[in-house]
Amino acid sequence: MQNFEIKKEEILTSSKGYEQDMVAFLRAIVKNPGESCGEKAHIDTIAAEMRKVGFDEVQIDPQGNVIGFMGTGDKIIAFDAHIDTVGIGNRDNWEFDPYEGFENETMVGGRGVSDQCGGIVSAVYGAKIMKEHNLIPDGYRIMVTGTVQEEDCDGLCWQYIIQEDHIRPEFVVSTEPTDGGIYRGQRGRMEIRVDVKGVSCHGSAPERGDNAIYKMADILQDIRSLNENDAADGTQIKGLVKMLDEKYNPDWEEARFLGRGTVTVSQIFYTSPSRCAVADSCSVSLDRRMTFGETWESCLEEIRNLPSVKKHGKDVSVSMYHYDRPSYTGCVYEIECYFPTWAIPKDHVVTRSLENAYQGLFGDKRTGAKETLEMRQQRPLTDKWTFSTNGVSIMGRNGIPCIGFGPGAEAQAHAPNEITWKQDLVTCAAVYAALPMHYAQQADKA
Repeated sequence: MQNFEIKKEEILTSSKGYEQDMVAFLRAIVKNPGESCGEKAHIDTIAAEMRKVGFDEVQIDPQGNVIGFMGTGDKIIAFDAHIDTVGIGNRDNWEFDPYEGFENETMVGGRGVSDQCGGIVSAVYGAKIMKEHNLIPDGYRIMVTGTVQEEDCDGLCWQYIIQEDHIRPEFVVSTEPTDGGIYRGQRGRMEIRVDVKGVSCHGSAPERGDNAIYKMADILQDIRSLNENDAADGTQIKGLVKMLDEKYNPDWEEARFLGRGTVTVSQIFYTSPSRCAVADSCSVSLDRRMTFGETWESCLEEIRNLPSVKKHGKDVSVSMYHYDRPSYTGCVYEIECYFPTWAIPKDHVVTRSLENAYQGLFGDKRTGAKETLEMRQQRPLTDKWTFSTNGVSIMGRNGIPCIGFGPGAEAQAHAPNEITWKQDLVTCAAVYAALPMHYAQQADKA
């Protein structure tokens, strides 16, 4: 490997030198709305910046993902950022214009600056630094992706890139916000629907009908028990906490690392002839977060085996949602709403490489702007996400190693008055630039 002490100073100087360019790039992206399936302005802005800073190849695939390459090798190291955002919610909750945003000495504000357009900014400039300082190892090519529809259906974009664009990197760095840490996994999730049938009748004589809402009320209490109960031998409906126990889960160690699964009712629907009638159907959506050892099959069966579901028999159906919304290009790529749990081992070559790249530049503790340090440094450097990322497809579905390091804070995601820190943009660009040579050295030893 090249003399890292020399390259370290070059990397740190260049990343700091590009701070204002990165801030300008970020503000140019988020000045336009970019919600899922409406990301064209974001994609066009990113593609133009990639060309400006000297990417060797820039393409926009049929789904609408922008993909830039540096170098010409056969092995690909990828950096991913989803560039769609959620909406702004209640405008009255914002203290500044979410698209005009703001900038001061240390921060940038605007919808998407943390979740997660800051990541594409650091990745683009990290790749620029690699090229300028000859940091791309022989035989490797750097890939930076600005991906679409993640907020709607996390991982869909990478399922398309892997299966339809036929691109399979050595590993992928997710640039989702990590509060200055390195994240090696996350709980999975799935979207479940429970439908209950009933029979309507006039509300003045409810005994003549079969109220679907009452049936659903039974089921909801059992679902709540899954989330709240313990796993004692005498507990009829054992809580999801059971998956942290080796008695129930051979993957209990990683389950404890990621945290227990959860389930909550997120939506409820009904049909009824009128407000003076018994409801003849009732449905709910469930947000199910999964830890290691849980699968979509096990989660569906868990609901189907609840006492209340069995009690109401054939009047209840339990299923998984599907996603088929067209991208901004009109591409429809249908997929189940199942987003698998994943974690890269703590001793994996990719984990060690990212830790070495970070520690070689910044030491063994999380770094960040002054106002973030106390909170960040109470947490271990290597940890995990609370929310879900494109890693559900990259590693969860396709087995490609994935690890996370990105500018911004998880707590800023989907919140009003969203901010990120300029120092995070600089730090991440530097670490990204250093990572490929650390990985190549580790891979050669393996």
